[in-house]
Amino acid sequence: MKYNAEITGWGSEVTALLDDKDLNFIIIFNETAPPELAEISVLHRVAPLLADINVLDTLILCDKVFTITAIGDEALHTLRELGHCTLSFKGGNEPERPGCIMIEGDEFTSKDLVKGGTIEIF
Repeated sequence: MKYNAEITGWGSEVTALLDDKDLNFIIIFNETAPPELAEISVLHRVAPLLADINVLDTLILCDKVFTITAIGDEALHTLRELGHCTLSFKGGNEPERPGCIMIEGDEFTSKDLVKGGTIEIF
């Protein structure tokens, strides 16, 4: 396992970002995120990134399975330092932004978010 973090909650703006089909992403952050960032983020316990993440690695989010299809230039750095990146459910071979990890697989909506759920990467 390369990463394993427990979700502790999320901000009021998360569902709008996730459920909008044009956006369809979540922002994750350690639970130590400042309040203005916590409002738009899925918060999780601080967890170490044990190994670099690669394309074709598996990401499991609240028991839903995804394949990583692209990784932005800044995503590993910010995930390691702040527990922060954007997870985009659109898939594709190019990251939308430098801090973005593109994933594809199971459908994921705000109804799937669970406090105590996990973010796992293998």
